[in-house]
Amino acid sequence: MPDITRVDTGTRMSQAVNHNGTIYLAGQVGTAGESVARQTEDILSKIDALLEQNGSDKTRILQATIWLASMKDFAEMNEVWDAWVAPGHAPARACGESALATPEYTVEIIVVAATG
Repeated sequence: MPDITRVDTGTRMSQAVNHNGTIYLAGQVGTAGESVARQTEDILSKIDALLEQNGSDKTRILQATIWLASMKDFAEMNEVWDAWVAPGHAPARACGESALATPEYTVEIIVVAATG
């Protein structure tokens, strides 16, 4: 049976789960109430840290799912995202609009990455 490693596990969720060389991150949010750009920067910083902690980095992201509270913020979020993604290593990605946990959150990003 393959090993499953859970990282920063709480009652409801783990921040990361490792299985068979794949890392699944929980949805990451930024500082509530900040601008879309600032929340996106915070989120990407958290993703960098979680990936590093789990033996990976942004060049190994396989898939990203981005939720925006409003698609009117798509361009502002993408400006930060595009500057962060490593050239030649853009993951498969989806972006949609959804009500997030609280109205102060405007962006949530979920990634799946390979270890290595």
